Parts: sequence; structure tokens; C-alpha cells
Amino acid sequence: MTLNVTAPCRGIKMKITIVCVGKMKEKFYRDALSEYLKRMSRYCKLEIFEVADEKTPEGAGAALEDQIKEKEGKRILEKIREDAFVCTLEITGKRFTSEEFAKWISGHMVNGTSNITFVIGGSLGLHKSVREKAHMALSFSDMTFPHQLMRVILMEQIYRAFKIISGEPYHK
Repeated sequence: MTLNVTAPCRGIKMKITIVCVGKMKEKFYRDALSEYLKRMSRYCKLEIFEVADEKTPEGAGAALEDQIKEKEGKRILEKIREDAFVCTLEITGKRFTSEEFAKWISGHMVNGTSNITFVIGGSLGLHKSVREKAHMALSFSDMTFPHQLMRVILMEQIYRAFKIISGEPYHK
């Protein structure tokens, strides 16, 4: 699935790319994503790439899980542009408040970063090859979320960040 929404960010063309493992199956998640895509269209160019996930058999050992993550990782890496600032979503990553996240995105815009790529792994997480490609790891919580829900949470926070950057009101 590739979703494209394009709009200038107050004169600066920021491109946000989200690369994620697996298809968005539940309609309520798809509806939420569609709503945020619509809302964000006035702030930036947004692209979402879904790469195929691998089925994990019950009782898979560490070696098989690593092979699965490696296969998914290769698909993820194929979707990342060389000029992108890559940010993986990981439990051990950096945490921001919404205002700090907005400042972080704004700082990239000011410093000339034209593409930020966020990567969401599958149910087993990300392969080390993807984590090594990342410039930064970002965490939203110590809790584990379904990767489909994490897409919606990420989209909401990106949307909120652009509202803050634009000086527009947002729900607190």
C-alpha cells in the first residue's frame, strides 16, 4: 500500500515517509489513518509503504525469529531513500513530549532535512540491519502496542506536531 498526500509545509516541503511491516487489516485502523492523511495533507507530503510480513510459527526459536526479522528488514531497507533521516520506533528509543517532538521536526525543517522516514517493525521487532541504518530510535512508551495501532499513534503525533509548529490550537 502506498498512500500519497502532498502539500507544502508553510513554504517548506517536508516529506514524511512511514515504512511499516504488514497490511492494515482492521477497518477502524484504516479509517483512522485515512482521517489523519486527510488532515496532514495541508502540512506536508506523506507517503506510507507497507512491506510484507513473515508468518512466525508457534514456538519459533531465536534463530528462526532472526531470519524472519532479516527478511522483513530487507524489504524495509528497499523502501528507505539514501537521503532520508531514518527514525525507527523502538521501546528503547528517545522519548519526547508532543511539544518536544514538534520542536524536533521543526529543527529538521530549519536545518534542511527534506525527508524523515519513520520505521515500524513487525510483531518481532526490527532486524539489526534496520536499526543500524537509523539515525535515531524513538519510543512512545515502555508498553508494547500492536504495530497497526502504532501507525495511528505515530500519525496522530506527527499531525499534532505540525499543528504546534504552525501555531494552531490542538487538543491537550
